Amino acid sequence: MKRIFLLSIVPWLLLPVIVAAATARNVAPDDAYSMVSKRDGLYLLDVRTPGEFQQARLEGAHLIPIDQLVNRLTELPKDRPILVYCAVGSRSAQVVNYLARHGYPEVYNLYGGIYSWAQKGYPILQSRP
Repeated sequence: MKRIFLLSIVPWLLLPVIVAAATARNVAPDDAYSMVSKRDGLYLLDVRTPGEFQQARLEGAHLIPIDQLVNRLTELPKDRPILVYCAVGSRSAQVVNYLARHGYPEVYNLYGGIYSWAQKGYPILQSRP
């Protein structure tokens, strides 16, 4: 009986360790720019609408609107860091937390979104993909 109890409680004890292994954090535009400049394996995820994406986006970004994310989760790599952005950082913050809870080990939110990125003068594409 004690053995069954211990076996049933061990997964709950390990859960915080598993969750803590995922990195989900906000990064300022300056830090995000460094990440984009220095990390070849960085996956850029834009979670805005297709219309917003057409107006302005980061070079190399992949568009998966937030309302499609759950159905397209398998498109995201688990073996690369992911930088998520939206217009001002609200939608992307939700996505980053979701991804961390679903086993993506290294996910970052562009704090302030593409607007804060553009205000710093960092490059954006402003034409149709």
